[in-house]
Amino acid sequence: MPHQRSSKLFRKSAFAALGALALFAMAAATSQAAECENPDELTFAIIPTEETVAELQLYKPITDRMAKLTGKKIQFFMPTSYASVVEGLLSKFIDVAVLGPYSYVIANDKDKDIEVFATYAKRPGHLQEEGPGYKAALVTKKGSKFISIESLKGTVLGLVDPGSTSGNLFPRVVFSKNVGGDLDKYFKKVVYTGSHELSTVAVAKGKVDAAFVATHRFDNVVNKGEVKLEEFNVLWSSPPIPQDPFVYRSPLCDDLKGQIKATFLGLSTDNPGEKKFLDNVKSNKFVEMTSADYDVIRSLKKAKDERKKKEN
Repeated sequence: MPHQRSSKLFRKSAFAALGALALFAMAAATSQAAECENPDELTFAIIPTEETVAELQLYKPITDRMAKLTGKKIQFFMPTSYASVVEGLLSKFIDVAVLGPYSYVIANDKDKDIEVFATYAKRPGHLQEEGPGYKAALVTKKGSKFISIESLKGTVLGLVDPGSTSGNLFPRVVFSKNVGGDLDKYFKKVVYTGSHELSTVAVAKGKVDAAFVATHRFDNVVNKGEVKLEEFNVLWSSPPIPQDPFVYRSPLCDDLKGQIKATFLGLSTDNPGEKKFLDNVKSNKFVEMTSADYDVIRSLKKAKDERKKKEN
C-alpha cells in the first residue's frame, strides 16, 4: 500500500509539473504575442520620383485597400530622398515602404527587422523586359557624337541618387569595369539628378551627355510623352536586377503583416482603382520576394565598399 500511495503521489506531482510547464509555455507565447507591434495607424512611404505628389494619388487605391484589410488608418510620408525613406524605417517612423533594391540592402544591413515581402512583375515595354526584374541602361541623345562608351570619355554623366541601384550602384561597380574602374576619373563630371525621370529628360535636353536609368522608369517618361524613344541611343545595359522591394518592419504583429502582404498580392485588374495602379506600374500582378532574392545586390554592395576602402 505505501508503494501504491507513493506511485500515485509521483504521478500527481508529474502531472502538476507538466501542467505548470504548459501554463508557462502559454504565458510565454501570450507575452511574446503581446510584444509584437500593433499600432493604431501605419505610415507608408515610397522612394521619390519626379512626380511623388501624383504617385500619392495613384497609390490611393492601395492605401484604401490596406486600410480596409488592416483596419488601420494609413498615413503617407512624402520623402525627399532615398535616404529619408531608409531613415524613416530605421527610426520606426515608417512601417511599410517601397525601396530601391540597393537602398533595401543598405537598410536591411543596418536593421534586419526591415523585411521584404513582395514586388511587381513587370509587363514588357520599350526597354523593359517582362518579369520581376529590370536593367540599368546607359543612354545618350541620338544625333549626338556620343555613340560609344569610348566617345563618352571626358563628358558629363548623370546618375540618379547615391542610394539608387541602377542609377549608382550598377554603374559604379559593374559598368565601371569598362572604363578602368572609376567613373569620376573617366568622366569630366558626375552629377546626381534626383530621379530616373530627371536623368532621362536631362539627356534629351542636353544637360548631361549620358545617364544611367532604370529601364522601367525610362519607359514611364516615354509613355508620358516627355521624350521619344527614337531620341535615344542605348550604349550599355546591365544584367537583370530584382524589382523594387516592398517592405515592412518585422516587429509588426504577424496577422497585421499578413494583411499588408495581402494588400499587394491580392491586387486585381478587375477593380478599376487597382487596375489603374497596376497599369501605372506596368504590371498585372505582385509576386512574393524574400531577402535572398536581393543577394546579388549585397554582393555588389560588398564589392563597392571593399573598393572604397582600398581607395582610402
